[in-house]
Amino acid sequence: MVIPMGNLSDMTAKVTLSFSDETIEEARRFAKREGMSLSAWIDQAAREKALREVFTEHAAAVGRAGMDFESAALADAREVGMVDDVLFRGRPRAA
Repeated sequence: MVIPMGNLSDMTAKVTLSFSDETIEEARRFAKREGMSLSAWIDQAAREKALREVFTEHAAAVGRAGMDFESAALADAREVGMVDDVLFRGRPRAA
């Protein structure tokens, strides 16, 4: 699975969003630190959150299916690592 990193040429929808002053200032700081536009950073953050939700649901389904939890946990960890590789392309993840 290839997930494109957000940049202005990949963006197709323009929306108006409202954020608290604290949230938008933190987002601006993180975007600047990572050398990204604010829009690209927010796009990436939303995409990461969506993927984490998918993996959380996957882990829950594995648990309900009664699969080997240790093997499932290791597989989930590998999947998270693959997602991180795609999302961050070797850059350290924001703390």
